[in-house]
Amino acid sequence: MTVRHITRILTALFAISAIFYAGCSQSPQPTVPAEVPSPVEEQPEGSRFIQLSETEACSVSQTLTIGKQGIRSWMDFAPSLQRSATYVAKKPQDKLALDQYGLQVTWKTIALSLQKMQALLPQLDADPQLLAKHFTFYRLDSDPQFTGYYEPALQASLVKRAGYSYPIYSKPHDLQVLKLEKIHPRWKGQRAYYRIENGKAVPYYDRKAIDIDGVLDSQHLEIAWAKDPLDIFFLQIQGSGRLLLNDGSTKHILYAGKNGRQYVSLGRVMYRRGLLPKDGISMQAIRKYFTENPENTYQLLATNPSYVFFRLSDTGPFGSMGQTLTPRVSFATDPSYLPLGSVFLFDVPMPEKSAEGTFQYGENMAGLGLAQDTGGAIKEHHLDFFSGYGETATWIAGHMNTNGAVWLLLPK
Repeated sequence: MTVRHITRILTALFAISAIFYAGCSQSPQPTVPAEVPSPVEEQPEGSRFIQLSETEACSVSQTLTIGKQGIRSWMDFAPSLQRSATYVAKKPQDKLALDQYGLQVTWKTIALSLQKMQALLPQLDADPQLLAKHFTFYRLDSDPQFTGYYEPALQASLVKRAGYSYPIYSKPHDLQVLKLEKIHPRWKGQRAYYRIENGKAVPYYDRKAIDIDGVLDSQHLEIAWAKDPLDIFFLQIQGSGRLLLNDGSTKHILYAGKNGRQYVSLGRVMYRRGLLPKDGISMQAIRKYFTENPENTYQLLATNPSYVFFRLSDTGPFGSMGQTLTPRVSFATDPSYLPLGSVFLFDVPMPEKSAEGTFQYGENMAGLGLAQDTGGAIKEHHLDFFSGYGETATWIAGHMNTNGAVWLLLPK
């Protein structure tokens, strides 16, 4: 039985159980800007945004467990919501933020979703079912995939010294980026990354050229030096992290750009080559392999041609909105399906360590999510859960790869 079938059965059971409750609370409505109607009255056959009835929405609201997000009160979501609101307010309000499966949503509607949620926060601790009264729930009916990312820490030095010989690069001066929609509107949102060689535009250097051939060595782009090249590789996958310096201080290191090459999963490459079992692909398993087989490091890492460049900062981490991320609340999404600034509910099983220290999925986390970041590997119905910083966050991000449920919230 697939996750989709289980989700549909649970939704039906929730709806039946809701009959035995008094229904959604009739608490007074908060003061918010003028409401807008649901973006569409009916959706075409085959749509993957499925509109829930208010009874079904009430049932979903009853399952929320925000405490598992590290959130004590709904009011604790206020700073994260304001960061999203700041970003959305700068967008062209009449333009479409979402146009998928017959569902068309403007940036103004996304802004109203945020404003309505902000206004509801003081009442939600007492009655989370108010969400069903003020929002229309649209379930993404596609068994969304959930993975995790975190803020890694790596031993590093700001100058090259013994034991610190692997460079972390800033964005190269010769890296050029072209917004392809300037050439044709069909390529909206797409970019070309290139350099000029002998008067012609050519793709920017790949990982092999940078790490093995040393093509950037003469550009003086080194901003820090790491102990382990695998640490840099994982830092590039996560997009940002913290440097643990020799004097005991730390420094945030943030995304500054990329080479535009296609991302290739190292774990999948290692599985295809018989180096990892299919059910044993994790960040921890990859690190164990390289610890035992250091001679294969650069050759295997080079199978992923994508490369990320960084900048140093005293604050972070930041998502694609230019706003700081909130652990267990912020998600990286494909903005064509869940636009930056979107408010949604999610329900997903969480990775846990068993008593023997092995991996297993434990109880579900069901809470409020905010689309505040993007990622090169995050496409269509794939969400990346920002787990935060530290040992637990690393464990979750390293093992999370499962299906869950997502409900986009739009104002009634």
